Amino acid sequence: MPHDLTRNTLAVFCIAALLALSLWVLRPFLAATVWSTMIVVATWPWLIALQQTFRGRRTPAVLVMSVGMLLLLVAPLWWAISTITQKSDQFLVLGKSLASNGLPALPEWVEHIPFVGEKITTAWTDLIAGGATGFMDHVAPYAASTGKWVLSQFGGLGGMLIQFLLVVTISAILYASGEDAAKMIRSFGRRLAGERGEGAMVLAGQAIRAVALGVGVTAVVQTVLGGVGLVIAGVPFAAVLSAIMLMLCIAQIGPSLVLFPAVGWMFWQGDTGWATFLLVWSLIVVSLDNFLRPMLIKRGADLPLLLIFAGVIGGLLSFGLIGIFVGPVALAVTYTLVQSWVAETIVKDENS
Repeated sequence: MPHDLTRNTLAVFCIAALLALSLWVLRPFLAATVWSTMIVVATWPWLIALQQTFRGRRTPAVLVMSVGMLLLLVAPLWWAISTITQKSDQFLVLGKSLASNGLPALPEWVEHIPFVGEKITTAWTDLIAGGATGFMDHVAPYAASTGKWVLSQFGGLGGMLIQFLLVVTISAILYASGEDAAKMIRSFGRRLAGERGEGAMVLAGQAIRAVALGVGVTAVVQTVLGGVGLVIAGVPFAAVLSAIMLMLCIAQIGPSLVLFPAVGWMFWQGDTGWATFLLVWSLIVVSLDNFLRPMLIKRGADLPLLLIFAGVIGGLLSFGLIGIFVGPVALAVTYTLVQSWVAETIVKDENS
């Protein structure tokens, strides 16, 4: 008996050490692997549809999906860089103007806005009271912290491009051998917890697809419609504002922080007609959250919407961008396992 206990303890220790060593070796690829897994699971029906279009041949379908991913990942980055480069001179002029002259006073009508007008006017007056120096003193701490956050989240441009290439490469491998990987994952779940474990693995895939449909598609639709509204209304820097709007939509903050300030700016400029149009358009775009996202999430997985939203927001705050997918998956699997365990206990009590 002591001999068996020692041998079992050493065996568990060796397995744990090998797993830890393997994770340490694969650490540079873990983020790209997680992203690739999420993307492949979410877009797997598209691959099957393409394969059927190519008469059952997997290779051309994988090639089309890989090229599409490459364009979707690299093209927005290139677009953002080119937009910032082209508009850099205008940003410099605006920055120099604010640094030398400070912020202008608010129009009189802002003070008459119900409930919040007086508070906005008081806060704005305090902000510009110190002139350009006071304004820079207010902005500098936030600008520094924002810059550090952006650098910590995304790293350098070269590192981002390498991560994109890794995501595309790993995704192509998973597309080519997705059935084998899925079978292995289901077998692992069955080995851990029988049919319940296998069901949890299947549910994880459904949760990923639900989040991709609900969060991703809604963010893209809101960004496209919001960007079209900005362009039609003649708001400057519409491309940059659309890029910011996309990030806010993915982060579950919504497009309102971009659209409504743009509406206020147009009223401030005296362009009442286009400002009214943009206000109505913005209300329509913002309201899409109320029916489009729930409908898409329900199509992906039959899970409580509150569970999905809590997972998205909590995962984003805890793990960064990748947490948008990790959070809902963890909560969905935990919720289903607990629900199954409670139901099984109730059935046993009733039978006894």
